[in-house]
Amino acid sequence: MTPQRRIALVSVFAAAVLIALKLVTGLATGSLGLMSDALHSGTDLIAALLTLFAVGFAGRPADAGHPYGHGKAEHLAALAEAAFLVAASLFIASRALSHLLGSTEPGVEAPWYALAVVVLVLVVDASRTVVSARGAKRYSSPALQANALHFASDLLSSAAVLVGLLLVRAGYADADSAAALFVAALVLFAAGRLMRRNMAVLMDQAPAGAHEAAASAIGRIRPPVELRRLRIRQAGGRHFADVVVGVSPGDAVGQGHAAADAVEAAVRRVVPGTDVVVHVEPAADEAALRERAHAAALGVPRVREVHNLTLVTVDGATELSLHLKLPGDLSLREAHEVSAHVEETIMAAVSEVTRVQTHLEPLGEVTAGRSLPETATARDTEIVLGIVQEMTGRPPRELRFLRTDQGVVAFLTLELEPDTSLAVAHARASEVEERIRARTPDITDVVVHTEP
Repeated sequence: MTPQRRIALVSVFAAAVLIALKLVTGLATGSLGLMSDALHSGTDLIAALLTLFAVGFAGRPADAGHPYGHGKAEHLAALAEAAFLVAASLFIASRALSHLLGSTEPGVEAPWYALAVVVLVLVVDASRTVVSARGAKRYSSPALQANALHFASDLLSSAAVLVGLLLVRAGYADADSAAALFVAALVLFAAGRLMRRNMAVLMDQAPAGAHEAAASAIGRIRPPVELRRLRIRQAGGRHFADVVVGVSPGDAVGQGHAAADAVEAAVRRVVPGTDVVVHVEPAADEAALRERAHAAALGVPRVREVHNLTLVTVDGATELSLHLKLPGDLSLREAHEVSAHVEETIMAAVSEVTRVQTHLEPLGEVTAGRSLPETATARDTEIVLGIVQEMTGRPPRELRFLRTDQGVVAFLTLELEPDTSLAVAHARASEVEERIRARTPDITDVVVHTEP
């Protein structure tokens, strides 16, 4: 027999003895306080029997039908115990109020043996409260914890009955009913706490502080992992954690397994005894996210071009910004509807992205253009050649001007060193473009191409 079952069996025996003592003495003396306390002990007997069943059933190992074990049986027993407590307290309260309001005569006696019985009850209640509380703490048993709470309320109610009987002996006949009403209120309060605590477990509510502690511990793992999901629940004094983490796509199987072991150890460090299940997934790299987002945006009707995709991590969440080119004849309302559709499409296709920001640009329609004679562009040619020579130390490889419906457009090709980084080449081209625009106000647009 397990220690939990021995403790529960002792509680059954103690509850049966106390019922007999309280009921016989209450009937002999007419004490409503003692009879209500006997009824309270009756719920103790039922609760102790439920606990005896629960700790035996909950101790069964996990099987195919119950892969997480049978631990919730203890919480169901504790909930049933709370229901009995509520029923008993309401009955006690109605009887006590009936006496206090004068509808029935108390007719209570308080002989010495009644006081002796209550003192004996106090000693028994104190001992079994201590035994159950120690057992609950040692074995993490919700059912034993419920018993300890119940027995503690018994201890207080028996003390109230003792005070009531002493006041009856002093000439206050209503004191016994007042003590019974106090017992009822005390029992209702204890039952409410008991029901709330065990309902939280049965509803798989995350234990207070456990989720935050586990997430923080996982965040401190080195090399770091990407925490994608963390769910924690408890049953029968045990915690169960379901964790999904992302690791680098280039990691080998052994590295992924090591990451899972590190996650398990981190969770058990802050929530001891937790049954941890870790699922390892490859973390999506930035290039893959960009490609998926780009493809999703281009799939939206009336989107003509997508560029300048930027990924930013904010407080552990991934945000995306991008530029959209739409037909220039769209109204602002229509363009906004398209951009909203793009944002929703990207969020659905790329689950890693939590927010999307779009910048709208008009797409220039195809227009006819014609080359300009050198005499018409002599001044602009001289200015452009001077700027390019100054910026790069050499003339452009190609320079031409076209007249379009929007105005004059300059096309030029810059020659840069082959080992120049793309970022530097882009910055150089942008600066050339800005200088040309500043010094040639008659040029509508400048298109700069870079080559090694």
